[in-house]
Amino acid sequence: MLTTLTTLLAGVVFGLALAAPPGPMNAIIAEESVVRGWLAGFKAGLGAATADFVFFLLAYVGLVAVVAEVTVLKGTMVFVGGLLMLYFAYGAATDAQATFTDSADVEEESKGFRKAFVLALTNPYQILFWLTVGVGLLEPGSVDVLSYASDALAGALVVETGSPALLVGLFGGVGVWITGFPAALNAARRRMDALAPAVAYASAAVLAGFGVYFLYDAVVTVAPAVREALAALA
Repeated sequence: MLTTLTTLLAGVVFGLALAAPPGPMNAIIAEESVVRGWLAGFKAGLGAATADFVFFLLAYVGLVAVVAEVTVLKGTMVFVGGLLMLYFAYGAATDAQATFTDSADVEEESKGFRKAFVLALTNPYQILFWLTVGVGLLEPGSVDVLSYASDALAGALVVETGSPALLVGLFGGVGVWITGFPAALNAARRRMDALAPAVAYASAAVLAGFGVYFLYDAVVTVAPAVREALAALA
């Protein structure tokens, strides 16, 4: 029972570690939350979480590894992701003058779920997570966490990998973030009109920065394969 509880809590930590770091997903969630309200931000987070579930299924059947090994396919996905980020950055910038109160009536028109879902599917960071940490979490086994620090602590904190508790905890942690992060932004509702443009412009800057980097990474990834193909044709 104790091991199951420990594993569940470890899953929550992993889920928060996957969802919380600053990046393009949270930029979209922040922009949607501040410009259109909590529900729009939650929908955007749900889109990213749904993509994680898709990656979980692909990792479970081994297809994530195939994407990582096929250089051209991986490079193409990253390139598309870069273009999408630049496109969404433009959208965030054009939405910057909208305010929470002015746009509350169009909250249902938010495309945050679709934006985050499509972008997450081309996000190499999420692919890398499920290719490395995610695959490790799916493999049946156990990790004696504190034994690495001291032999005296061996057995005090054991996490069961591949267990339902770990996976429930992981997606529970993601759920906590996509619910709490928009709520935290929405809690400043009185200052929302003043905050909205700043957050939207910051989100646009983050998305544009990641978009340019992803385009560069895609070119670097695919370039060797292209050179080999050209050499073979020569």
